[in-house]
This record gives sequence, structure tokens and C-alpha cells, in this order.
Amino acid sequence: MSSIYKSDAPMPGRPRLALRCPRAHGRLSRAHTLALGGALLLIAFMVGSASGAYGIAPARIAQLVWEAALGAQSPQADHLVFFNIRLPRLLMGVAAGAGLGLAGAMLQGLFRNPLADPGLIGVSSGAALAAGATIVLGNVWFPELPRTLGSWTLVVMAFGGGLAVTLLIYMLGQAQGATRMGLMLLAGIAVNALAGAGLGFLSFISTDEQLRNLQMWLLGSLGASRWSAVMLVWLAVGTSLVCGLALARPLNAIALGEAQASLLGVPVERIKRRAVLVAALAVGAVTATTGIIGFIGLIAPHWVRLIAGPDHRVVLPGSAILGAVLVVLADAVARTIVQPAELPLGVLTAFIGVPLFLLMLRQFRSKV
Repeated sequence: MSSIYKSDAPMPGRPRLALRCPRAHGRLSRAHTLALGGALLLIAFMVGSASGAYGIAPARIAQLVWEAALGAQSPQADHLVFFNIRLPRLLMGVAAGAGLGLAGAMLQGLFRNPLADPGLIGVSSGAALAAGATIVLGNVWFPELPRTLGSWTLVVMAFGGGLAVTLLIYMLGQAQGATRMGLMLLAGIAVNALAGAGLGFLSFISTDEQLRNLQMWLLGSLGASRWSAVMLVWLAVGTSLVCGLALARPLNAIALGEAQASLLGVPVERIKRRAVLVAALAVGAVTATTGIIGFIGLIAPHWVRLIAGPDHRVVLPGSAILGAVLVVLADAVARTIVQPAELPLGVLTAFIGVPLFLLMLRQFRSKV
């Protein structure tokens, strides 16, 4: 990746350096990429708003929003369906896709590998294992939790499990006072395999009802979205997005190699810790409330790089927007393709993600 470095003002010690990546010929600029992403997100939001077992015309949606802005209350079915069921679900889909896309872009930049995935740091597997233990063994091990946390029990346990496993993988990746990304990768593979074995054991000892609940959570869905959960996930993802965008320039430098980044004044170890923490916060919040939604964090950053180049100042927000578009559209299809039933979202994203992943592999093969 070609890069241009500029020193800001002369200062004693190591200079502050600003990194920018020149735009390659034929690729979209930052403004055009974000504008295109915003337009796609608006279209996806309208499609998701109108789709479902209870269809609502786009013109009627605009009218409902206008009436709500004026403070009018309507007992009509379309008003109740849109504001009480569909809108929180759509906003959860936007937050979930943005969090997964942002985390994928950050980890791919950190590992310097476009095939890296948020699952590498263990958030998804840790959340899944904690959720499985809560569903199958919760009445035995944690009988007081439902009385204390109520309907938030599964969310809190999954979020805690995801962060705990992420911390474990991060600690295993430490060597000689530095974070070794190769060790983190190997630790992530091992811990993810162990979590998979734990889930297999929980599935084996579960009852039919517990097994069904566990499988539905593992397959991912936006069906349980409610306003309180939406606000919490938006807060977590919004915080991650603000913190992640602040890491765009250091990630551009790290893409050249850790040694070169250090010589240019980038605090590499601090950036690694912040990037892992930001990604863990975003993915943990999303996974705890929606279950496991695969391939979004892998696919979205890659396609943004194809159209806009490797500059993380474009890749990070672009991946968040494209991830939101993919999740909202996938959820719209999941709600309509087998109606009145609902296809699990994780199944649909896998059907969409695998062909795109194979196209990505084909591109890499052609470059070898």
C-alpha cells in the first residue's frame, strides 16, 4: 500500500505524523463512497420498512412518520406494526450491521489480513458459550439471576462471556511485553474450538425446549428487538464508531508494518489494545442481543476496499454503513421468504456471504 506521510509541526521527540492514502485510479473518493453508502442504506431502510407479513406501502410509511413528527397518535394497525415492531427491528439491524462491519474492518487492519473476521478475537464464541450455559444450566447454576435481571439475563451473560473470552485471547497473545497478532490468531482458533466443544456438550445434555432456544439464538435473529435493547446497542455501537474512527490514521500506518509504524511515532501497542477493545464492545453488544450473525464483518470491509481503496478513514465508516445495508436487507428477506414463518438471519447471511467469500478468494487467487 502506497502512502504519503506529512509531519505536522516540528516538536521535540518523535513527530506527530498524519498518514493519508492516495486514491487509486478508478476508485471512488471518500465523499462519493459515503454518499453512495448513505443512499443504499436509505433504500434498504425503505425496503425493510415495507416488507413483512404485514405489508406497508412506502407512501404510507412516509405519512406515518410525518404524523408521528406532528405528535398524532393513531390506533390503526399499520401505525402499531411500524412503530412497535418494525421500526425497532430496523434500527437494531442498522446498529448490528454497523457494529459488525466496523469490527471486521478494524480487525482486518490490525491483523493486516482481509480474511480476518470478528470471530477471531473470541467475542462471538464466548457470547455463544455463555448464552448456552444460561439457557441449559441457568436454572441450576444461576437460579437468582432471572429474579435480578429479568428478561436481560441472557443479554448480560452473553455480553460478559464475549468480553471474558476476548480478554483471555488477548492475554494469551502477549509475549515479551508486546501483543503478537500471530499468537492472538492461534489463541483465537483454539479458544473458538473449545467454545464449540462446550456448545456441543450443552446441546447434548439439553432438553428439547432448551435445545430449540439455544439453536434459535445461535442462528441469529432481530425478532426480539425492543426499544430498550435498541438504545443500548446503539449506545455501544455509536461509542465504538467514534473511538474506531479516531484509530483510522494509526491503522493506516500499521498496515505498513509494526516496525515502520513505531518509527513513525505511532504507539502500536496502545493502538492494538484500543482496537481490540472497540471491536469487542461492538460485537459483544450486537451478539448479546441478536445472536450470532456471520459473514457481515468479513464481507463488508472487503467490498469497501474494492471500491474506495485501503484508507481506513474511508474503510471504517464505509464498512459500518455497508454492514448495516446488508443486515437490513437480509432481515427483510428473512421476514418474507417463508412467511408467515421467519428464516433465521444467520442462515440467510451465510447463504449470501459464502458466494461473496468465494468471489473474494477467486480475486486473491488471480493476484497470486
